[in-house]
Amino acid sequence: MKKLLIIVFAILPLCLSAQRRSHDTYTPAPDEQPSASDSGYEYDSPSTSNKDKKDKEHKKVFTGFSGGMMIHGGYSFASSPAEMFRNGSLTENGSSLTDLPKDGFTMGLGGTLRLHLIDHIHLGGEGHMSYMPLTKSGTSIRTGWGGVMCDFYATLGIVRPLIGLCVGGGSTRRIYVPDETGYSVKGEDEVEYNASFTKTPFFLFDPYVGLEIALGKISLLIRADYMLPFGKSENGLANTKFKDETFLRPSGPRLYIGCLFGH
Repeated sequence: MKKLLIIVFAILPLCLSAQRRSHDTYTPAPDEQPSASDSGYEYDSPSTSNKDKKDKEHKKVFTGFSGGMMIHGGYSFASSPAEMFRNGSLTENGSSLTDLPKDGFTMGLGGTLRLHLIDHIHLGGEGHMSYMPLTKSGTSIRTGWGGVMCDFYATLGIVRPLIGLCVGGGSTRRIYVPDETGYSVKGEDEVEYNASFTKTPFFLFDPYVGLEIALGKISLLIRADYMLPFGKSENGLANTKFKDETFLRPSGPRLYIGCLFGH
């Protein structure tokens, strides 16, 4: 009895497949097709109906959605340590920043949420946080940003190459902690402090390229970008030559690896 059931369940899909194929390839003879006068409408063959369904599917605007988390690592740099920190009080009357690095490696994480349109466009939003440690004393640079993203993609099997742009804004927080217990700035009054903090808001363009690999309802995203932040010096201090500059640093390339879920 078990062998019989196994044989039946094995043959059943083959029968259904053969029946479906015969239905798809069947074309009525000319004398079997109803005329316009008999039925009041023109006869649509199965092949024509299937073609119309495919055309309607291709004309769909909204084709899905996806979202998930990404981690990233990168390299950011500036032309000098003074440009790195953009703090006029630290560069006046001889700077102690000359021993600090003007570049460094960044790491962080973020997330994205996207709509899929006409099987070729991702439209959505994203946000990220990046951290750059510079010295053991705690000197560091932290950047947070987000915005609206749009990219164009092509589907090649399970692989989707894509190219896009994110437009938005963010801010860079610079923390300077000297290795010594204090730091003096000469002026009318001598000021001694242990740390310095500045915050620079910016507007950004973030072009990127990537590759998305579909693994069922989960996909692996590999992406590279080069963020371009624009803004002005936030402190407005005198004797800082970066007061009127619009392109902000540090900036540089980043590589993202993420796991996305969607439909």
